[in-house]
Amino acid sequence: MENITLLVDAKIKPEDLSTVFKQSGLKRPYEDLPRLEKMIENADILITAWEEDRIVGVARAITDFSYCCYLSDLAVDQEYQHRGIGRELVRMVQERIGDHVSLLLLASPIAMEYYPHIGFDKISNGYMIPRKN
Repeated sequence: MENITLLVDAKIKPEDLSTVFKQSGLKRPYEDLPRLEKMIENADILITAWEEDRIVGVARAITDFSYCCYLSDLAVDQEYQHRGIGRELVRMVQERIGDHVSLLLLASPIAMEYYPHIGFDKISNGYMIPRKN
């Protein structure tokens, strides 16, 4: 993670989030800036990774800080993957929520093999009602 700075609750613009989503290869609404603005504003935890003034990673989570935390986004620019940035972003989320809070996520199909590698257990007892758009 040489030359990478991690920031907690940094003020970022929708364009910053759009950039990292687009460069990560994950399917996110990176062209919908008003929606991204709401995603930033309503996150309980926002941790970003930077190389100088270039955003290269983000972890965004919703939590009650008591029982559960949903890691809604973990994205790292493809050019910066395999450097431990994602692992460190997750570690920092865990540090913020503490050991008494479960960390949950829905994995992107392209990241299914990644999460067990950084300490997540696969679960099969989940359900969802998908968003309509």
